[in-house]
Formats: sequence, structure tokens, C-alpha cells
Amino acid sequence: MFTTLLIANRGEIACRIAATARRMGLRTVAVYSDADANARHVAACDTAVHIGGPEPRASYLRADAILEAARQSGAQAVHPGYGFLSENESFAQACADAGIVFVGPPNSAIAAMGSKSAAKSLMEKAGVPLVPGYHGDNQEPEFLHSQADAIGYPVLIKASAGGGGKGMRIVESSAAFADALASCKREAASSFGDDKVLIERYLLKPRHIEIQVFADTQGHCVYLFERDCSVQRRHQKVIEEAPAPGMTDERRKAMGDAAVAAARAVGYVGAGTVEFIAEPDGRFYFMEMNTRLQVEHPVTEMITGHDLVEWQLRVAAGQPLPVSQEDLSITGHAIEARIYAENPDNGFLPSIGTLSTLVFPPHVAFRNGDIRVDGGVRAGDTITPYYDPMIAKLIVRGDDREQARARMAQALGDIRSVGVQTNIAFLRRLMLDDAFAQADLDTGLIERRHDTLFPPASPATDRQLALALAALLARQGLLASERRRHTVPLDPWSQADGWRLAGAYQQAFTLTEGDSTHALTVSRDGHAWSFARQADSHPFEWKAEPGTEGQYQVRVRLAGEEARATVVIHGEQVHVFSQGGVRVLQQHDPVSHASDEAAGHGGSLTAPMPGKIIAVSVKPGDSVKAGDTLLVMEAMKMEHTITAPVDGTIGEIFFEVGDQVGDGAELIAMES
Repeated sequence: MFTTLLIANRGEIACRIAATARRMGLRTVAVYSDADANARHVAACDTAVHIGGPEPRASYLRADAILEAARQSGAQAVHPGYGFLSENESFAQACADAGIVFVGPPNSAIAAMGSKSAAKSLMEKAGVPLVPGYHGDNQEPEFLHSQADAIGYPVLIKASAGGGGKGMRIVESSAAFADALASCKREAASSFGDDKVLIERYLLKPRHIEIQVFADTQGHCVYLFERDCSVQRRHQKVIEEAPAPGMTDERRKAMGDAAVAAARAVGYVGAGTVEFIAEPDGRFYFMEMNTRLQVEHPVTEMITGHDLVEWQLRVAAGQPLPVSQEDLSITGHAIEARIYAENPDNGFLPSIGTLSTLVFPPHVAFRNGDIRVDGGVRAGDTITPYYDPMIAKLIVRGDDREQARARMAQALGDIRSVGVQTNIAFLRRLMLDDAFAQADLDTGLIERRHDTLFPPASPATDRQLALALAALLARQGLLASERRRHTVPLDPWSQADGWRLAGAYQQAFTLTEGDSTHALTVSRDGHAWSFARQADSHPFEWKAEPGTEGQYQVRVRLAGEEARATVVIHGEQVHVFSQGGVRVLQQHDPVSHASDEAAGHGGSLTAPMPGKIIAVSVKPGDSVKAGDTLLVMEAMKMEHTITAPVDGTIGEIFFEVGDQVGDGAELIAMES
């Protein structure tokens, strides 16, 4: 066994690998870019080496910088994680040439499965069923268009070297094919350095099921059962669970045997994932093989009790697999939720900023516990535009699926996150959705259940507003509606408890949420407090205990009914966490905003986040229709298309292809 391991990745991936490696007694080495010198994964390792600038191509995708870091640190092995260079054939070969162990499959296996087209051809020869499509080398746009027309719409364009939903487009009609192909090729070239694509028939109501395989250098190969990854947005997984609901023993064995056969066909070694797409009638088709451990592997660990990262390290050191197929079994049910900095209500657009508060429910080691958090960021860390906006993975296990689902809903409701927009509330709604609860799963579930998962906003209740006011009063120095009693008499003028000589105290607050404004008043007459909203006034008792990271534990009694919440005040925002949800209110101070100008740029279009301009489709003077593409930005490894909001004429264009733009930058001026 080697003694020093360099982890060529970042975030929760690197933290996860470091935890296992250190438990095994290995010395760990982190790498970092200009953007994450103070990141959690750097602190999780014994030492760290700087490898370049913030963009992945200037750091985490630089094989030369990674190998130099290994030489500097004396690392004998490199674990590439689950992304970046993990499926890079050239990097695996470079490690071998340098005498460094690559914790992954041989470069020949990466080459065989690294191209979706080549892998499908290999599987076709092996008799594995494939989705009808074109997987060849002819990449002429006109030819690909003709192939799509022959297959029949809808079709799916996929980057041949892709993964993680990058370089993938659903095309509903022949008229939309050319634009979708161009966009897909651009994103594929940017993400993988290869713009080759394949085209397949897009299956209706399919399930995405993958099989975890593992092979060693002694010729042993096993499958560790399946994961259902059907719940997706933008072709990226949101929820993973194991085992797959409704899976029969016969189909599990058939899919497992097919996955092992695929691994043996390429001389596979290490951890890999064979992905299938399954139709409602049970037929399944090979999609691709990921020659690495995947983000969703914790659910497999939870139901089997095996640490797959430890397996990776031992297999890379030449040791045999610790168990045979007959030794493996399933215990319970596990669900994983990916917690992202993104706004589900705005097309899941990534969110950037600083996490001022980040508190997860208590968790324990996965071998014996039912709740696990694999996180890569801490309170105070910044979500940047350079990397995937994942905050953490929350994994729970139950005796059965229903118990696991209930535990996940509760655990999501216990998270306290402030500073960036997240998908936490959306994930909890998903756990409580009837279709998910009944395991009515397919890759279109989120779109199919849109009205339930994206309900219209409801106004804040009196109790929610009262909880917010109690925290605001506590921030001013008051702690409770009862006057504090002291054993030693104090000057009453120094007590910040709302006491007045004449007995009367009143304060007005204005809280807003969206287009709604709540004008509120709290009053104290003697020892009696009241809460008023418009003309309605109620007796008001409250208590607030300050905690860490701007949190207050608040209890109120309003009109005889009690409510409790954790309230976090961040700037002018008041976050009320109660009953598994969060209500975000804005405190309006007319004095501090007296000089604010009216918002708006007079017909301008602005950048939704920092990024780079990669395509401009119009020029000044052009007439455009609402919905026409104006330009395309790249941010957080994904393309974002800026379209015309109304019919109009293009005025000035403020940036060119290749320019970096900041959040809110004015991109184009339009006249309607």
C-alpha cells in the first residue's frame, strides 16, 4: 500500500476521499486554485499545493500541474475524484509514465468507454441492447440532421465525450435541430475539449438506472446492485436512491450481469458505473459507462455497508476485492439529495455568493448511522462561478423506502442555509410529492409535476411575521417580552427591554416579500405586549435566545397560539425557519433607502451571473422577436442563453465573444 495520496479534485469529492484515506493511515495532499485556497478540502488534507488560476482549464484540468504537485509532495498515488481528469486517458497514461499510481481503471478501459459512440459500438457487438440512434464518426451538421429526421422526433443530442448533463439537448422538431446541435457542440467543446456528438431516440417516461461495478487486478468483478437516478433537472441528477423501487430480483441480476460483462469486455479495474435507461415495460438499454466512482455512490455504501473509496485505494495498491458476489446483500433503503446553490424558481439558475450561515442536521459515520452529510463548503465560504455549485450531499437510510423518504424530508427541514439561493425547499417538496412517494418515477418527473413542485407563493402568516419581529427586537438588545429581573438593582435607563417611564412603548416595522408589503407594529403597555398588522391587534408574548452565525431561537405566543422557529438575520433579510420550510422577509428601512433610484436600465438586458460571452447572434439595428436568441453566456460549466423579452430593435451591444462579464452587467440595449 502506498503511503501518500494526492487528491486531484476539490469540494465534497476531495473531502470524502481525504476522510477515508486518513482513516486508512495515508498522508493526504490537496491541490487548490486561486479561487479556493481557503476551501474546506484544503483544510481536510495534511498538506496542499497551489496549481493555478481559478478556471478549471488553468488548474484542475492541467495534468502537468497535478503531476508536478505529486512530485513536490512526494505522493505515490493520485486519486482524480469523480470529475475533471478522472476519465482522461492521457492523464492516466501520464501518471503511469511518471511512476505514479492512478487510482482508477487502466487507460485502455478509459479509452474504450470514454467515447459514448465507441462504447455503444462495443456494446452492440457484445449483444447489449441499445437505444435506436446514430453513433458514428460523420459529424457534418447536414448529415446529423438527416439522421435525426430518420430516427424521428423527439431526439436527444449528446456529447460523445460528455457526462453530468453537459452537451445534451432534447430536440422536439426538425426546425429546432440546427440551433440545438450548434449549442450542444459548443458546450461539449468547452467542457470536454471534444465537440463530437451522437443522436438517439428520446424515450418517453424512461427511468435512469445504473449499476455499480468493481473489479480488481486478480480478475474478480462484482456488481453492488443498482441506483435509481431518474429524478433530474437539466439532465443532471437531483435525487438518487438504492435499491431502485420496483426492481425485481430477475431484472436486477440481468442488469448486474450485463454490467459485469461490459466491465470484463474492456479489462476493467477499479470502480465503475454502467448506466442504463429503462422503459416502463422493463426493457433496458445501455447508455454509457462512467469509468470512475460517481457522486451518487454513497447510497450504495449505505445499503451495502462497504466503503467504496477504501475499495478503490486497496485495488489500486494491487489488493483483491474484499468480498465475492455471493457475500453482497442489500440492507434497507437509502436516498441522496444533491444540495445546490441555485434557484429552482428561475430555471435552476446557479446562485453565487457567500454562505453566511450553513448548519446541517447532526450526522454520524455512514457505517452505523442513518444520516450522512458529504460537504465541501462551510459557513463563510463563497460559491464562485468557476465550479459546479454543489454545496453538499445529504444521504439518509431507512429500513424501507417510506422511512428513508420521511427521514430525508425531516433532515432537509433541519438545514439552515443563508447567503445564496438553494434548492433545499424544492427538495423537501419533492420528498413530499405524491408521485415521488408512490415511486412513480421517470426522468421527466419534475416537469410532469411542475404545478405541485412549484406552487404559487403564499403570503406570510401572522405567526411567521411575529417570529421575525421577535428576532429583530432581540437584535436591538431585547431578549423577551417579560422584563428581566436582577438580584442587584440596575439603572432602569440602561436596560434594553422596551421599558418606558410612562409605561407605553411602540415600534413600527415594514417587512416585504416579493410584491407584498407588511406594515407591522409592536407595542408595550406596562408588561403587556401586542402585535398589530393593519387593523388587527393581538396579545404578543415572545422570547429570543441568540446563538451562533446570526441565529436566534425564537418562541412566540400570538392570540393564544404558540410557534417556534430558528431565525437568521442577514443584512436586511430575515430568514424564518419553521415547520420544515423557510420564509425570507426583507426589512425595509425608508431612511437607509431614501436616496435609492428607481431600478431598471431602460430596456437593457443584464447578465444573470458572472460568466463569459461565447456567442453573439445579433448586431445593432437588427429586429428581433420575443424569445429570439441574442447571445449565449458560459458560467459554472453550462451555457445560458439570453433571449429577447419582447419584440424590438437591437440598440447597442456592450460585449464581444470572449469577454468576461460580471453579475448584473448590462449586455444589450433594446428598443421595444
